[in-house]
Amino acid sequence: MKFTSTLIKGKLIKRYKRFFTDIKVNNQILTAHCPNTGSMMGLLNEGNEVWVSQSDNPNRRLKYTLEIIKVNKSLIGVNTHKANRIVEDALKNKLIDEFKKVRLIKPEFKFSKDTRFDFLCDKKIIEVKNVTLIRKNGIAEFPDSITSRGTKHLKKLVDSMKKNYDPYVLFLTQIQGIKYFKIAKDIDYEYYNNYLYAKKAGVKFIAYKCSVSSKEIKVEKKIKIIDNE
Repeated sequence: MKFTSTLIKGKLIKRYKRFFTDIKVNNQILTAHCPNTGSMMGLLNEGNEVWVSQSDNPNRRLKYTLEIIKVNKSLIGVNTHKANRIVEDALKNKLIDEFKKVRLIKPEFKFSKDTRFDFLCDKKIIEVKNVTLIRKNGIAEFPDSITSRGTKHLKKLVDSMKKNYDPYVLFLTQIQGIKYFKIAKDIDYEYYNNYLYAKKAGVKFIAYKCSVSSKEIKVEKKIKIIDNE
C-alpha cells in the first residue's frame, strides 16, 4: 500500500482523549487524528519521531492523521484503518503464501447478524489483527490491551467451521526488523486461552511482517509464531 501523498515528519508531544495527538513540525504544533484504539504501549514517548498524512477533505475536523512512529530505530505503522488495505493489496499481489490461489476476495464478509470478518477468500475467512507491540527485540506481540472483541472473533471463527469455512487469523506486524510473533498472555489471558482453544479446534494462525517506510507499507514475509512459556 503506497501513501497517496508525501508524509510530514515531526516529533510526538502527546496522545490524549484516545483519538488526538499533538505533533511538533518545525516550530508549529499540529493536532492529528490517532486512528488506533489500542493502548499503543511503548510507542508514545514524548519526542519520538512520527509521520503524519494530510487530507485535502474540507469537511474533516482534523486534517492530519498519525501514520508511523519510530521507536528504537524501528518504524511502526500505527494506523489500524490501513491494515485491511495493506492485506488486500497483498492478497491481490499474491504476497501471502496461504492465499496465492484464491479467486474471490470479498472484504467485510458478513458472517452473522453481529459479526463481520475482514475478508472471505473463496471459503477461507481471514480476520486481520494489526500488531504494533514490541517489548523485546525481534518479538512482536498482540494484543496491547484487553480485547473482548478479539476474543469474540476467535469464538465466531470456531463456529464458522460448522458451516464449512476455513478460518484464519492473520497477525499483520507493521514493525520494521521483526523476527517472531507471540500472544501477549500477560496482557489478556482470556484472549490467550481462547487462542489455544481456537487453535486446537482448527483455526489457523499466521503472522506476516511488513516493510515500513514513509512512502509505502507492504507485506514482506511470513514470521514464526512462538509459543509462550
